[in-house]
Amino acid sequence: MSDAAEAVERAIASRRAVRAFLPDPVEPKLVRRILAVAAQAPSGTNMQPWKVRVIGPDSRARLEAALLAALDSPDLPAAEEYRYYPESFREPYLSRRRKVGWDLYGLLGVKKGDVAGMRRQTAANLRFFDAPVALMVTIDRDLEIGSWLDLGMFVQNILIAAQGHGLNSCPQAIFARFHPVVRRELAIPENEVVVCGIAIGKVDPDAPANALVPEREPVEAFTTWLA
Repeated sequence: MSDAAEAVERAIASRRAVRAFLPDPVEPKLVRRILAVAAQAPSGTNMQPWKVRVIGPDSRARLEAALLAALDSPDLPAAEEYRYYPESFREPYLSRRRKVGWDLYGLLGVKKGDVAGMRRQTAANLRFFDAPVALMVTIDRDLEIGSWLDLGMFVQNILIAAQGHGLNSCPQAIFARFHPVVRRELAIPENEVVVCGIAIGKVDPDAPANALVPEREPVEAFTTWLA
């Protein structure tokens, strides 16, 4: 295997969702480089449908304060910006979802019915897990599924490019649930969908949540080989 292939595989295989970061700053120049590399993602007819907001300290302080206030507010709309998960889960997806949830909350010492513990973890999520870099990703509302596929490849490129530079990351769908707050605080127009946030920084190796390594299915479980 060539050095280049090994580096790519290592970046992909070592990537995982980090849920606690060290405060070490990341240079804006490096963030810009990561985004430039990520923008090499393929897109149908070169549409490049992705939009990113790099959230600076002042905007982030306002956003996080508003999000944490909304967390306890009965006025937060129940509807998400878009449907990420199915209305009801079936196998094998239900078991996979339950296991990763139980594994994470087990590491955090949050037992079933521990409302305060679950709220604490949700609040950490809304703070971008205290990562030094916070991004918000959007897409134009009138675009179709193909452009969402393109956007997914762009987001993956961000995560892998960050990993290649010795940084860790966490893609965060939770912000779609709080889209009215995100939209207001970041001045996102109605014609854009709040898709996800991305936290980037250096992993806190001592944080219990970062011991989570979700299982992956073997190739045989999802691949059909045709003659």
